[in-house]
Amino acid sequence: MHKPLSPSSIHPPFAPYSPGIEVASRSRFVFLSGQLGIARDGTIPPDCAGQAALAFANIEAILAEAAMSLGDIVRINAFVTGREHLQSYMQVRNKLFAEPYPASTLMIVSGFARPEFVVEIEAIAATPG
Repeated sequence: MHKPLSPSSIHPPFAPYSPGIEVASRSRFVFLSGQLGIARDGTIPPDCAGQAALAFANIEAILAEAAMSLGDIVRINAFVTGREHLQSYMQVRNKLFAEPYPASTLMIVSGFARPEFVVEIEAIAATPG
């Protein structure tokens, strides 16, 4: 099991995530490239929530290839193209994860390779060896 780290000596998180995650040294890791909200057929939802849900579904499919699930994610890095997307991204993320929450960072960036994309999500998952 991975251990969330949340010392009382620092400011608590602004949302449901862990400030740190301790991973046992004999764990098996999967490092996921950034996933966009694009379906197999190339369709892209017009909104951040739709793109975030699809990006997490893509992450879930990749993890399934390694016999893992979203519950095995220990680290999320997410990127959105504007502050107006923060809330909808976090609502999608918060529905998918429960305690112990993964470590998480959310950044605002100027854009992605195609202008219709508004969110990209990368992750690291780990399971005991």
